[in-house]
Amino acid sequence: MTATAEPFIHLDGVRKTYRSGRKEHLAISDASFDVLPGELVALVGPSGCGKSTLLKILAGLHGYDEGEVRIGSPSHPFDASRDIGIVFQAPVLLKWRRILDNVLLPAELLGLPMAASRERARDLMAMVGLAGYEDKYPYELSGGMQQRAAIARSLIHDPKLVLMDEPFGALDALTREKMNLELLRIWKESGKTIVFVTHGISEAVFLGTRVVVFTAGPARMADNFEIDLAYPRTLDVKTHEDFGVYTRRIYKLLGME
Repeated sequence: MTATAEPFIHLDGVRKTYRSGRKEHLAISDASFDVLPGELVALVGPSGCGKSTLLKILAGLHGYDEGEVRIGSPSHPFDASRDIGIVFQAPVLLKWRRILDNVLLPAELLGLPMAASRERARDLMAMVGLAGYEDKYPYELSGGMQQRAAIARSLIHDPKLVLMDEPFGALDALTREKMNLELLRIWKESGKTIVFVTHGISEAVFLGTRVVVFTAGPARMADNFEIDLAYPRTLDVKTHEDFGVYTRRIYKLLGME
């Protein structure tokens, strides 16, 4: 991955307005940034600033009013109908299905060969630390374990892009730290391109190859910079001086310093 690599995602001047009757709400005023293949880019900003709206635009769930959104390239072709995996803040597991069957759901919906998908689901569950829990129901798993299952589900159809919308926001602090470490391991093992939305400044710096900072709604990109901290990252990196420099840079951009 180099600075001259061809972008996998390209956004230029994206603007989004919600309309209700005569009222208008500007959710995104100007979003412009690139994501390279294999990056883990963190989008950080205050709650309600439009980050989730931007993620839904990338997912094709929302349209936009102005600007350009391009995903894929000649060297990295992209099919929006099958090349996106999504992890929401809540695991959204079907309570009447066993965990393995929850993981398999996208494969069923896409009509993929089920024998191969079932084998891949078991491999993914092992990768996220859920081997042996295939026949459990969601209520039998902790919140962190349920979110691991949701991550496995997002990878079952081998997407090229994984979109994560504050996936650890509902977890307690210790579980969240563990899940951050797990996500970095899974990202390295899977090689996926990930766009991760968070309002946690420390989380954004800890995870990201790069951080895109948005100010309070409407979302306006205030900065976009690489995080030059070596992988694999451990929690000790949070005590390093450079980590503090990055977090203070974001605090200042958000008017918190």
